Amino acid sequence: MLAEDSTLLREGLALLLAEEGHEVLASVGDGTALVRAVEADPPDLVVVDIRMPPTHTDEGLRAALEIRERRPLVGVLVLSQHVERNYAVRLLSQNAERVGYLLKDRVAQVDEFLESLERIHAGGASIDAEVVRQLVVRTTHADPLAGLTPRELSVLQELAQGRSNAAIAQQLHISLSSVEKNLNAVFEKLDLPRATGYSRRVLAVLRYLES
Repeated sequence: MLAEDSTLLREGLALLLAEEGHEVLASVGDGTALVRAVEADPPDLVVVDIRMPPTHTDEGLRAALEIRERRPLVGVLVLSQHVERNYAVRLLSQNAERVGYLLKDRVAQVDEFLESLERIHAGGASIDAEVVRQLVVRTTHADPLAGLTPRELSVLQELAQGRSNAAIAQQLHISLSSVEKNLNAVFEKLDLPRATGYSRRVLAVLRYLES
């Protein structure tokens, strides 16, 4: 299902998805209509713009959060014109599974956009590289990431984009064992619990976004 107030972009996305073999169950222009459509016929995944009518502030984000609360098995991909750090944290603060946050420019990169949809549908996450990049430069003396080595930080950056260990290894041109070693170091340095019921990968991403 699609929710985008720009008719041109909404129809373009619907056409693109149909051409790629996806069924678009609903295509609407505001967050309220999206929530109603999801309740009537839950889809595998929704794509929603953050800024929607009537105020064009966070209506789309609020619709996404409501859908995630009511229908946790429905994947949610939020689109934004600009990096909105607080919105990204709100979206991921409860559960970093079946969720994505991409800049609208990324939609033009069709292969990357479709890969994000597939990753979310498979239960993963997809965070825009530009969002992650801007978070990296927001370092202060109190930053809990300050103790990470450059390699550990780069591995965490790739993890925050939703990549698997194998994909991180390929992206950074390092071995799989090196990825695992660096991730374990990240988990330890961020003091993430080993308790049953917690995903240290998800906790690491949240700690990263909140830093």
